[in-house]
Amino acid sequence: MFKVSYDGKNKKVLWQEMWRHEFLEALKHDPVVIVPTGSIEQHGPHCPMDVDIVGPFYMAVRTAQRVNDFPVIVAPPVWSGFTHYNMGFPGTISLRIETYLNLVGDVCRSICANGFKRIVVINGHGGNDAPNRVVMNTVSEDNVFIVAFSWWTVVTQEMKAWSEADAGSVGHGGEWETSVQLYLRDYLIDKSKMNADIFPNPFSPELRHFAGFAERRRDTRDITGTMGNSLVASAAKGERVFNLVVDRLEKMVREYHAQPVRDYREFGTHCP
Repeated sequence: MFKVSYDGKNKKVLWQEMWRHEFLEALKHDPVVIVPTGSIEQHGPHCPMDVDIVGPFYMAVRTAQRVNDFPVIVAPPVWSGFTHYNMGFPGTISLRIETYLNLVGDVCRSICANGFKRIVVINGHGGNDAPNRVVMNTVSEDNVFIVAFSWWTVVTQEMKAWSEADAGSVGHGGEWETSVQLYLRDYLIDKSKMNADIFPNPFSPELRHFAGFAERRRDTRDITGTMGNSLVASAAKGERVFNLVVDRLEKMVREYHAQPVRDYREFGTHCP
């Protein structure tokens, strides 16, 4: 159970499993709430549809389990994302951008309205990266301050240094996403269908870092829906990058916990 002493023994970390009195007790200890976001979408022929939510959810839970001196609570994951460009393959569920922005914004506003002022949004889907930053900037005007980032941005340099094929890119069902899944859920990866595909940008090399299109099926060379080389993926790689993300998420959560709660109206655009 979630212990009021936060001694790490059989504590609850999932928001939906807690009782009301446990929320009230947690509020006395400057808690941090982590909201995982992702999507349900195709990830090539070898991966399940929930790759983008499982990564950040497990990272959040592992972090919450490791912090015992104050409460870290993992909110129910936002499993649906902005991913229309994957609809060329079966299995993808996409939200309109307005729906997604409102959903994540309302989740964060609601968590804050319950008294939890320190909120972290950790994302696992590329299409949610920019929208989550929009939410971060939008809800602050309502005096809701969140930290929002995608998990691969935490380990950018290491992924580049450790990469065998994908030059550090998180890709899509490629080297790194498949590695994390092999570490977390090896039984859900169809190794006979792992592949190496590319996502060619039609623009010239000097333009590709800023010019491209939001589409997937037309441009994957072998029409697999994969971006990257899953053939070099391994559970060992996945464990290495997963644990480093958790290390840094824990450090960030601890620093966030130690900071005073922000008040937008103290230095914002509202007149005194």
